Amino acid sequence: MRTMGASMSPGGLKRRLGLSDAVVIGLGSMIGAGIFAAFGPAAGAAGSGLLPALALAAVVAYCNATSSARLAARHPESGGTYVYGRERLGDFWGYLAGWAFVVGKTASCAAMALTVGFYVWPGQAHAVAVAAVVALTALNYTGVQKSALLTRVIVAVVLAVLAAVVTACLTSDSADFVRLGVGADVTVGGTLQAAGLLFFAFAGYARIATLGEEIRDPARTIPRAIPLALGITLIVYAAVAVGVLAVLGPGRLAESAAPLAEAVQSVGMPGLVPVVRVGAALAALGSLLALILGVSRTTFAMARDLHLPRALSVVHPRFQVPHRAELVVGAVVAVLAASVDVRGAIGFSSFGVLVYYAIANVAAWTLAPDEGRPPRLVPVIGLAGCAALAFALPTTTVVSGAAVLALGAAAYGVRRVRT
Repeated sequence: MRTMGASMSPGGLKRRLGLSDAVVIGLGSMIGAGIFAAFGPAAGAAGSGLLPALALAAVVAYCNATSSARLAARHPESGGTYVYGRERLGDFWGYLAGWAFVVGKTASCAAMALTVGFYVWPGQAHAVAVAAVVALTALNYTGVQKSALLTRVIVAVVLAVLAAVVTACLTSDSADFVRLGVGADVTVGGTLQAAGLLFFAFAGYARIATLGEEIRDPARTIPRAIPLALGITLIVYAAVAVGVLAVLGPGRLAESAAPLAEAVQSVGMPGLVPVVRVGAALAALGSLLALILGVSRTTFAMARDLHLPRALSVVHPRFQVPHRAELVVGAVVAVLAASVDVRGAIGFSSFGVLVYYAIANVAAWTLAPDEGRPPRLVPVIGLAGCAALAFALPTTTVVSGAAVLALGAAAYGVRRVRT
């Protein structure tokens, strides 16, 4: 078993990232996705139950984050749950987790790229999305430290924009806090589906775990970075949700393609609209940057174990990054960004990532007390929550997601037979 005391494997990555870098990468992944992409579809599913759905998604995310943090400290290698599943449950479960992550998060990358496109230039959204993918892939190619620095700048700008939006909404005469109440339109199924869609927004803490081989003192840093990033993000989400709901109400929020921009327009501050659009584009760029980083590291780890072509496990001699994996991931995301639908990509991504975390919770259950095992209730709630949210997603999403997972499992079986 590979543990935190093991020496670096041949072709391993250098540990360059500290606590603040890890937290910022997690924030960059979560804040862009949740605020600017998932609130509208979630409000459409939950109606006036949006805030309870957000709370439910946060509980599941917390359990998953705790399980992931304990596992990452024990197995500080690139790959996240792909590594934990392999080491704790067996080769197949690690492979399935890695497959679910790569497929789901590749769809998420496309969703974030398109979010950039729709805010920057709605008439040419797909072209802008492809350009963004190419630019950020080139940045990641030159080294993870530069990626972390850019993410830090993006997060600072986006948080300032969101603070302005929340202040404008909550201090406006247009804010009516009666709109925050839970009405008769709320259903269990709708709330679960909304929580599943909102989970897409919280899943960015996985980027911290997938960078485990590049984080300094991972046994101490990762368990601190993941809950810090998740806690900060939840506070931001709750503040923005309350402000926008108080101004727009759940109906208008569900129908709006750009709810934050519409909210500041409604409170009589049109000058903030272009600022919000710039903030949205930057937030999505930050998410896209960190997502490409995480998917390429999981691809690298799977290639290193021969579940994907070995050529993808090569580390660049100068930049010390898995450059071939990054180029392949960037190319696939660029193709998807030129053709897919944003809301469909969010649902598909949520299904894949929920499966990924279900495996993480089972793996965390196997930890011994001296390995930093979380309280037993944590992985149980995490596993049950992942299953409930995954199967509450739209039927077409569940069917297509299950089909892709089955395809991956079949490919694994064929490979085992041949070897």
